[in-house]
Amino acid sequence: MEQKSSLKLTIATTRFGNVIAEPSDVFNFPEGILGFSDLRRFILLDDPNDEIFTWLQSCESSSIAFPVLDPELFVDNLKLNLTKADLEALKLLPGSSPRHLSIITIPEDPTQMTANLKAPIIFNVEQRIARQCVLQDNSLAIREPIFMKLQERVVRHPDQMIKSQNLIPEVTVRVEESEDFLGTPTNSEVGV
Repeated sequence: MEQKSSLKLTIATTRFGNVIAEPSDVFNFPEGILGFSDLRRFILLDDPNDEIFTWLQSCESSSIAFPVLDPELFVDNLKLNLTKADLEALKLLPGSSPRHLSIITIPEDPTQMTANLKAPIIFNVEQRIARQCVLQDNSLAIREPIFMKLQERVVRHPDQMIKSQNLIPEVTVRVEESEDFLGTPTNSEVGV
């Protein structure tokens, strides 16, 4: 749930407690996210205690947050061939290079984590519009195994933090330590 207080938003989350954000931090998803079409407003959160993931947190449902990563971390030269409808919905010009993130699913055994490459979240940062776009490339997986690829990346680039390559700094809200933290969700609540 979201509450306005002196031009700031207080967003209740089950993972991070209450998060304070600017109205301009919110991304509008006009069609929602696959499986969550009724949720239209999300923010990107940076948890300083999490060295890997950024979180796509619903402003409307405190329990809905998705771990997300830049797919370039585990797939080389990913081509985003957006349809004309995708470009129009996102108010992007042909040839634009929008930011994009993949939703990560983390099962009980984290070595089995996967990324949804087939339907990334595409962000028009300037307009604060986002959309989950189903790409037409049949070689892209809905459940791409990524654990080994992330490990290999850490070994190849030990001085580069994964999260530093994953953030969209101009729109990611840093989570502060909070006394009203409500707890950690179960594994079944993480990822799509």
